[in-house]
Amino acid sequence: MWRGVDRVDAKLVPFLRTAAVPLLRISLGIVFVWFGALKVFDISPVSALVARTVYWVDPDLFVPALGALEMFVSLMLLVGRAMRLTLFLFVAQMVGTFLTFFVLPEVTFRDGNLLLLTVEGEFVVKNLVLISAAMVVGTTIRRRSARGRARG
Repeated sequence: MWRGVDRVDAKLVPFLRTAAVPLLRISLGIVFVWFGALKVFDISPVSALVARTVYWVDPDLFVPALGALEMFVSLMLLVGRAMRLTLFLFVAQMVGTFLTFFVLPEVTFRDGNLLLLTVEGEFVVKNLVLISAAMVVGTTIRRRSARGRARG
């Protein structure tokens, strides 16, 4: 039985090494374009949360601008260009979402308990996975740059 598993692994793992990171980059791009478009078209379920979190900026300007930034980042992820800048902007925006825990703890934690997240809190915490995914995509930047230099 284990020989069969090893044979499958021998075929699958090289494919995953080739395909996983590009698919992860494209997946991040799709998620971000979706989130961004919802903000730009003022139909995002988190627009009010964003506006309440960044209360010192006019939400009629900030929320669509944030959506436009997310759409720009998503486009860059989808085409795989300017990845250093793109991933920096991606992670900066994602880290910014954690501001909600400090500005609106009553919205993100149930009964003030840091272990009990609300739906909004869970929505923000899942960004840890997106940040980690961006970090994995970032591990390929040097290899891609080196390949470009070797060809040029």
